[in-house]
Amino acid sequence: MPKKRHQSNFSKPQSTAPASLGASSARPTSSETQTKGVNELLASLRRAALASSDHPPAASVAASSSSFVSPGTPGTLPPSIRQILQIPETPPPAPRRPVRRDADGRRFPPGPRAPRSWLEQRVRNLNTASSAGSRPLGQGGRAHFYRMPGSYVPDRGSMTDLILRRMAVDWEFQSVYDQHYLHTLHSRLRSALIAYVGVWSERGISPRDLRIIIAPFPDGQEGEGVAPASTESLASLNADFHCLDLSGSIGHGLTVRELTDILFPPRLASPAAAQVQDSWDEAEAPSLPPQLLPNLTHLSLAVDPSTGSKSPSWKHLLALAPRLGSLTHLSLAYWPEPSLTPNSKFATVSGTTSGRPVQYSGTGPYAHSLDDDWAEAVILLRRLSRSLYRLEYLDLTGCGAWFAALMYDRDGDRVDWEVDWGKVTMLTLRDGYDVAEDTVLGDKERVRRAVATAESVEKHIIGKRSGKGRFIDVDKDAVEP
Repeated sequence: MPKKRHQSNFSKPQSTAPASLGASSARPTSSETQTKGVNELLASLRRAALASSDHPPAASVAASSSSFVSPGTPGTLPPSIRQILQIPETPPPAPRRPVRRDADGRRFPPGPRAPRSWLEQRVRNLNTASSAGSRPLGQGGRAHFYRMPGSYVPDRGSMTDLILRRMAVDWEFQSVYDQHYLHTLHSRLRSALIAYVGVWSERGISPRDLRIIIAPFPDGQEGEGVAPASTESLASLNADFHCLDLSGSIGHGLTVRELTDILFPPRLASPAAAQVQDSWDEAEAPSLPPQLLPNLTHLSLAVDPSTGSKSPSWKHLLALAPRLGSLTHLSLAYWPEPSLTPNSKFATVSGTTSGRPVQYSGTGPYAHSLDDDWAEAVILLRRLSRSLYRLEYLDLTGCGAWFAALMYDRDGDRVDWEVDWGKVTMLTLRDGYDVAEDTVLGDKERVRRAVATAESVEKHIIGKRSGKGRFIDVDKDAVEP
């Protein structure tokens, strides 16, 4: 048999001793050559300094001491030793880079600055957004819609703002593709979506669009095997829906009468079951009309004057107001003068007895300019105040043509600011224009007259309440002297 060969494996490779080991072994191992202490090191430093020069410079001593004691770490020496060795103080650390923040106080994202092309595109988008939120009204100014206090408005540039804006721009597609899911959104998002569609969509919001957002089933689905929603299910769905912002949609894609039919649909008013009454002499308890938004408190019916659409009807508004008893915030921005027959100012009819022509409308063509007569407007406003007696905020931006009707008081015809509208604490009487340097002189003069009338209205209301009612704050424009 062949002989087995066995190779021994060592756990550690054999190594030769370094050359320095032989040299170190030749050194004496006495206690004098051991590591020196701090005092000995200091003494050797002093002797070396005296031997080199009688008056050595402080920089050389500091450099030699620092390199001998602890190279690169001079800050670890105690202050007393640093003073003995004449070592200069350790320089303070370099200040941190200041945190870059934008105009709103928010921190910029880390990293290099964005390219200039990106910034220019962002500024262009912001300008487009501001122009969409305020439609052009005339040369040198724009008409603004002011948000009501307490309404939900996403932050500019946030994810919610971008998504809702994109949905509003592509509303023709979204209203068909997502029509079965829009009512499942949170009430705040649905309220904001309605406001975005009214501003960003070209045609505004239509009755069908409003139904698919606040109702579970749009029109035409009940006949497809889907049971109609009951009053209880609709009330629970919109129980926390408080704000309905229709700015820019009234008179453009939606009328007040259509809004009434949507909020109070006839199919919710189901006939009561015939039951035998306990007492035939006892009157039945009146029931409140069923409504789609039972807890509605904020309603904006602002009109966009740049669309040139049909003016809203005060007659339909007065018919809707008694059903909105829970309303606390109302916006009638850019509404026309209160009148039941606004198109008949110049119309006349022949009297039956005298045969003379009689003014057909309640307000003549020269009623305001010559006679200072606001009787019809005051009557309609008083009817509105009796229906909306819980009102706390009223926005009449752009209604400077009939601001004077708010303080009209003749022969008992006046707006009741003590009882009916005694809870109103915020009244917005702005002109709605952006007055710029290139604004024509006539527009500037109109704004000054509106501001003067707003100040007179404020004094009138404060005088009527005589310090007994609630304090009122009139929001008006600031005119430069």
